[in-house]
Amino acid sequence: MTTGGNSSHTPLDGVIKFELTHLPGDLPGHADASAIIHWFGICRALNLIGQDPKRYEGAAYGNISQRLEHGFLVTGTQTGGKQALNMQGIAWVTECDSASNRVSSRGPARPSSESLTHAQVYQELPEVSFVIHVHSPLIWRQTETLALPATPPQAAYGTPEMAQEVRHLLEDENCRGQGVFSMGGHQDGITVFGETPESTGLRLLRLYQRACESSS
Repeated sequence: MTTGGNSSHTPLDGVIKFELTHLPGDLPGHADASAIIHWFGICRALNLIGQDPKRYEGAAYGNISQRLEHGFLVTGTQTGGKQALNMQGIAWVTECDSASNRVSSRGPARPSSESLTHAQVYQELPEVSFVIHVHSPLIWRQTETLALPATPPQAAYGTPEMAQEVRHLLEDENCRGQGVFSMGGHQDGITVFGETPESTGLRLLRLYQRACESSS
């Protein structure tokens, strides 16, 4: 099934913008999504992943991915509104081409609208195995205070422009060292990455704590 995301109007936050070719089915037999499910629960409890009718015109927000030998697993589009995640809410992205704005996937769910960004991180940093994208007004509004690397405001989520800006950021040693960047053109968007699920999740929690302390 091919779903086009390019339309004459601006899509809602969280809506897939790339050209998606998706084959419904099972995830690969070797896939272990337990870490994704675990950190989804933690982020959901902190409202870093979720859904609120008063935010983003009611669209769900936040997503998590994990590198596989081929491609990566990622939470499905609009799964942020779920109280708990299971295997039926996960997609397997097999190919991404940011230049042509195309994504190919398999699995029970269609992939997150942020899949191009996740793919760019994995492409640029072979040592990274886990990516968490959250929406946090608390952190995002303190991007400068917390000295976070950031993409420019004109680069919208889920677009080749965003993927290109992420690539530029990841060329900077400071961004790679921090393992985090703020998305200037994606309201409240914060992306954290690391070599393991645990290090990535703990990095996010430490950043959230810093933001809380800085705002108090």
